Amino acid sequence: MYLVTVLGNLFIILAAISDSHLHTPMYFFLSNLSYVDICFTSTTIPKMLLNIQTQSKAITYAGCITQMYFFLVFLELDNFLLTVMAYDRYVAICHPLHYTAIMTPQLCGLLVLVCWIMSVLHALIQSLMVLRLSFCTHLEIPHFFCELNQVVQLACSDTFLNDLVVYFALVLLVTCPLTGILYSYSKIVSSIRAISSAQGKYKAFSTCVSHLSVVSLFYCTGLGVYLSSVATHSSQSTSTASVIYTVVTPMLNPFIFSLRNKDVKRALKSLFRGKT
Repeated sequence: MYLVTVLGNLFIILAAISDSHLHTPMYFFLSNLSYVDICFTSTTIPKMLLNIQTQSKAITYAGCITQMYFFLVFLELDNFLLTVMAYDRYVAICHPLHYTAIMTPQLCGLLVLVCWIMSVLHALIQSLMVLRLSFCTHLEIPHFFCELNQVVQLACSDTFLNDLVVYFALVLLVTCPLTGILYSYSKIVSSIRAISSAQGKYKAFSTCVSHLSVVSLFYCTGLGVYLSSVATHSSQSTSTASVIYTVVTPMLNPFIFSLRNKDVKRALKSLFRGKT
């Protein structure tokens, strides 16, 4: 599954770079999302595979904090990039005549840069908050990676401030992007309903299906992890749910974006033909 995730997302990136028809804002954001998905899975899965191979589940304190930091960076990048992609679809469908004037290369680069800055700052704050905690020696984290909530719960010192920051960030960084996505799609639906022909409606909606599928998969699995951990307090169920959004979702993204997209399929065929 890890190899499929890496190769699938890598092919999306190569297709977007090699085909001049895909040098558009939509595929620029998609290639960034694919790169982030590769990094996202690479923060946890190689270590887990090493643990399985060596039959040792040990990780150093520095290694745990580092893994947690990069996991948070790429998790938030996924979140923000999906929001930016929703805005791109909103402009393309609701303001098609002004699309090229609005979605300039400078704006696209700026949006991605802002996503990176916000993600890095959030991960840095959360990691520094964990560093202020004291831990007993030889702890066992009931998870397959250093997940923020699981690590904080094992601290020997007071975690009230950490919990406050975690839940505040969770509400802020999930509610705002999700609100932006829902607002964008409410405007998109209104614009599609105003189109007179059924073929025009289908063509407009078909450009959003892949993104909407990925958004639903990302948020449903991510929220499912936190709801299951709150409801059951079972490490087994939490770990199982975490596998869905750390492994399955990044693996499915390339298939969702390519199977229903003629431009991507054409670019991939050209890529493979050229390589052969």
